[in-house]
Amino acid sequence: MTDAPGALPLAPVSDVPRRLASEALGTALLLAVVVGSGIMAERLTQDTGLALLANTLATAAGLVVLISTFGPVSGAHFNPAVTMISALRRETSAGIAAAYVLAQTAGAVAGVWLTHLMFAEPVMQVSARLRDGPGQALSEGVATFGLIGVILAGGRFRPQSVPALVGLYIGAAYWFTASTSFANPAVTLARTLSDTFAGIAPSSAPAFVAAQIVGALLALIVFGWILGKENTP
Repeated sequence: MTDAPGALPLAPVSDVPRRLASEALGTALLLAVVVGSGIMAERLTQDTGLALLANTLATAAGLVVLISTFGPVSGAHFNPAVTMISALRRETSAGIAAAYVLAQTAGAVAGVWLTHLMFAEPVMQVSARLRDGPGQALSEGVATFGLIGVILAGGRFRPQSVPALVGLYIGAAYWFTASTSFANPAVTLARTLSDTFAGIAPSSAPAFVAAQIVGALLALIVFGWILGKENTP
């Protein structure tokens, strides 16, 4: 049984505490990479494009490392959208899926706060960076659709390559989507708590999350059909 579509073998289902700790810690470190590299880039350059490139490279590399590290324990979801798809595919029970989402969300918030401490920023912040408009929401739907597709197809045909595939896809999506590809409800929520380069205003977050969920569900349908019966619920 695997708890990420096509991911690496996992720790036993009975070892739930370790799996939840893996999801929480992995998501916390992911947010530290995303937010921390954004803060560092913004401090080192006035060039927004260069800052985004630095943020992209750090995030892509961080994803490869974190998925490879925690994948064999929990599946390395780090993302409620991935967990939702895993549950719909009956690869994760509803109870464990709910626990994963709570662990991911708590870990994401803790990762943001830890990053603020590392960079001597106020721990408690609320982002003022608006990311509004239909194009931004559509971008999040597209980004999440592609992410789930990569996981489903990669997991079926090249499971050992999933960490690299996800890292490369998110790195590319930073640049081909108007939203810079959050593609993750827990990440979106946590980034509302950082008024830095990687932040998103709370008022912008609901549209992002809704689009991410829709994109993930569409990917389940479309890629389930493309990949055949073996990959449908």
